[in-house]
Amino acid sequence: MATSTEQAIIHSDPDILSGIPVFVGTRVPAKTLIDYLEGGHNIDDFLEDFPTVSREQANAFLKQAFKLLVTQVYASAA
Repeated sequence: MATSTEQAIIHSDPDILSGIPVFVGTRVPAKTLIDYLEGGHNIDDFLEDFPTVSREQANAFLKQAFKLLVTQVYASAA
């Protein structure tokens, strides 16, 4: 999910949670943040419950996800 100039925010390793994408340096699935937000929780709730994830990681993940979504929308509209 990161470009060559960005530090990796999430990664997938078959030895960690069977390859489910997790925040780097943790065992917290990236999808858990999305689930929290979908459930009406805020980022502070997520960070409190998963202290191994930094605010910077969570924010960077959301920014990258948004960029990918916008790119995909523009590509499908072309």
